[in-house]
Amino acid sequence: MTEMILALVVAVMLVAGGIFTFLAAVGLVRLPDVYTRMHAASKAGTVGSGLMLLAAGIHAFDIAILTRALAGFVFFVLTAPVAAHLVAKAAHGVGYRLARATVMDDMREAEKRNAKKR
Repeated sequence: MTEMILALVVAVMLVAGGIFTFLAAVGLVRLPDVYTRMHAASKAGTVGSGLMLLAAGIHAFDIAILTRALAGFVFFVLTAPVAAHLVAKAAHGVGYRLARATVMDDMREAEKRNAKKR
């Protein structure tokens, strides 16, 4: 009975992870600029890959493998937002334009304020 419940939990996590990963891929194709694409890839991709990694760790039914899966999940959660932030800052620094629908550019306004202080 416990194995059946565990298998159901793993299946739900795999399906949810696959859906999040699919949405990240759709976001990469459909979103208008580098900033929104990067946001979709970093957020949905992290959740999707993390869920699938945890499902694999649970499915293995071994504490050592589950511990490594948890460590990998923590690594994803800690590094993906930092990497996305650095990519966005670099893209903005070299002049990638925002989408036309974007209303406000906080980084440009902050750069202008910092330039006036100098």
